[in-house]
Amino acid sequence: HVQLVESGGGLVQAGGSLRLSCATSGDTICISAMNWYRQAPGKERELVAGITIGGMTNYADSVKGRFTISRDNAKNTVYLQMNSLKPEDTAVYYCYADVQSRTEWGPRGYWGQGTQVTVSS
Repeated sequence: HVQLVESGGGLVQAGGSLRLSCATSGDTICISAMNWYRQAPGKERELVAGITIGGMTNYADSVKGRFTISRDNAKNTVYLQMNSLKPEDTAVYYCYADVQSRTEWGPRGYWGQGTQVTVSS
């Protein structure tokens, strides 16, 4: 059984920083893409950043230059360093991973439970 557990959310003032972590546990063979999404109240969930197993990254235009995604393949963990935070970054942040586990025929996507990030002005 695969689980993704996020941590690191909280309340921060505008201009501040937070670092989110998402650890994958369970009977995994390979984790390919790992992404961060966010969902603000009344809005659809949106992709914030993604990283491949080889380290290629992509970012939403709204966070380019402020957020950095990274991963530790040995720990099956993905990180999101968020700097220069703005009130509009306030949302629940979710991690997502494409995982091939020992108990599944093929890879499937898994979501974390979400962590709240609140940026005050």
